[in-house]
Amino acid sequence: MDLLKSMRISSSGLRANLKRTEAINSNIANAQTTRTAEGGPYRRKEVVFGSEPARGSFSEILEGEIDAEAQTVHATEVISSNKPPILKYDPTHPDANKEGYVAMPDINTMVEMADLLSTQRAYEANLKSLKVTKSMAQKALEIGR
Repeated sequence: MDLLKSMRISSSGLRANLKRTEAINSNIANAQTTRTAEGGPYRRKEVVFGSEPARGSFSEILEGEIDAEAQTVHATEVISSNKPPILKYDPTHPDANKEGYVAMPDINTMVEMADLLSTQRAYEANLKSLKVTKSMAQKALEIGR
């Protein structure tokens, strides 16, 4: 695998993990949001990842099966959770129903923090890979001097 393809793969991982971080941050920020523009409580956002062959130029596509197993990752879509809201008894809340229950988002901030930590580690691993590839390219240029 060449250095540019390695950099493309690492940068695709950075972009995908950034998108996941944004979704997790939105979930944490809206964990207590009971009213949205769509109506009802906030729905947890989840990022769906997909992959595709790591080919950037027309010549790489023509080469076909060389490094065919190399894949880049991308966020294909951001979906909202289908889990029903949690009913919390709070008759003083402005969004409470006639029985005094408020529909709260089904978001566990501890799970979100664990997901954020996992995403941060994946981001750091991709960043480290990108830095190592850059260092290898610089060393290759120094050898040519």
